[in-house]
Amino acid sequence: MSKPIELTDANFNEEVENSDKPVLVDFWAEWCGPCRMVGPVVDELAGEFEGKAKVGKVNVDNNPEVSVKYGIRSIPALLIFKDGKVADQIIGAVPKNQIKNKLEAQLN
Repeated sequence: MSKPIELTDANFNEEVENSDKPVLVDFWAEWCGPCRMVGPVVDELAGEFEGKAKVGKVNVDNNPEVSVKYGIRSIPALLIFKDGKVADQIIGAVPKNQIKNKLEAQLN
């Protein structure tokens, strides 16, 4: 089963903005309780969408540039990128099917 990609300020452009597939990006931090609830869901989605979409995680404490660039003020924040741009976003801990439906909508 594939795991989410560890995204950083250094590889974000290559992995996300230049991706030919939609990318679900989870902005999170160690100290964030709701992030720990969303984390396992994001891990599962990485496996379910293998080959169809990319799934990655950004630790906001370690990667301030990307977080600032996309205006991340509250976490968890899930951004869905398509063709290098933000196509959709989800703020806060939400049910898995809500994240899955939004990601599936970007596959066409």
